[in-house]
Amino acid sequence: MTKSAPRKPVARKAAPARKTAPAKAVAKPEKKHKKEKKSESKVKVVRDSFTMPQADYDLIAALKLKALQSGLHVKKSELLRASLQALSKLTVAQLKRALSGLEKIKTGRPKKV
Repeated sequence: MTKSAPRKPVARKAAPARKTAPAKAVAKPEKKHKKEKKSESKVKVVRDSFTMPQADYDLIAALKLKALQSGLHVKKSELLRASLQALSKLTVAQLKRALSGLEKIKTGRPKKV
């Protein structure tokens, strides 16, 4: 058996001295808040999907074209939202008449062919 040489202690580096602040205190400008909260809260939007007959999609395309010809560019969702606003102003009898004229369709996703 051989005796190993005694280990030397590991020398640690001295931490650099910290600089002290100068005697004069420099006034810093006040920090502005990154974003101020708006008093109005954003409207929450909801994604949804639904099924409708091709004739109704054609009607949406016709209404979009009609709006475009009058100089108004609209999206499908805007047309549907405007339709809901118009329907909400109907009387109960008028709403029943409008809904009774709709074609009944099966709900859910159509089967793949």
